[in-house]
Amino acid sequence: MPTSPSAIRLLGVDFATLGLREAVNAVNARPAGAPFAYVVTPNADHLVRLSRDPATVGPLYQGAWLRFLDSRVVARLARLFGLSAPPVVPGSDLTATLVQDAAAAEERVTVVGLPEEQVQALATRTGLRFWHHNPPLGFERDPTAFATAVRFVEDHPTRLVFLAVGSPRLELLAQALVARGIATGTGLCIGASLDFLAGAERRAPVLVQWGGLEWAWRLALNPRRLWRRYLADDMAIFGLLWREARGWRGNWQGRYN
Repeated sequence: MPTSPSAIRLLGVDFATLGLREAVNAVNARPAGAPFAYVVTPNADHLVRLSRDPATVGPLYQGAWLRFLDSRVVARLARLFGLSAPPVVPGSDLTATLVQDAAAAEERVTVVGLPEEQVQALATRTGLRFWHHNPPLGFERDPTAFATAVRFVEDHPTRLVFLAVGSPRLELLAQALVARGIATGTGLCIGASLDFLAGAERRAPVLVQWGGLEWAWRLALNPRRLWRRYLADDMAIFGLLWREARGWRGNWQGRYN
């Protein structure tokens, strides 16, 4: 997939310069029968993972049709260090708007991920109609289960395909769908975004989101699962941005380019 016409490069990723409304319009403008393409929304955790495993993660983002930055913290740090920062388009906001539009149009979509009770709650709370497949845990390491997920998307063509199986599993699935060239529509690599709409998780209040503290909200709600990600692993983002601001180009960026 080509890079979007206008992009800002940050930490090895060419981010689109579209705002939320423009992003929604771009996705909605793609016809249902268009060859499958996917959208990614990297946050700090994804960018740190990219720096540590560029050979695996880099092609997953490079193959995306559009890439949106999903981190106000990263954007603000980048500007603090004198770097250009793309507009922030949270994956949860993009998902909520697209789901609302699809539900209002009584349009069926495809959902990969979420247990049955959550998708039923999603249908009840949003009015969304969908085809649903929930692959087993670890399906990316099981050729049969992975192929089943790929074929499900191909056999249930819809304009919007929401991939909610966690990163990097969802990007691997999207990449495989592009490579096979059979599926159509637009894939949204949106992680836990549907969990919020289904009521399985509480999203931070708007003021907390705009303050760049949504990560702290999620950490407070689930400290055992998230403490290592936010308080240890993701701290590397400071060093990555600092070094990029000083013109440092590590081997990971060279391998990604």
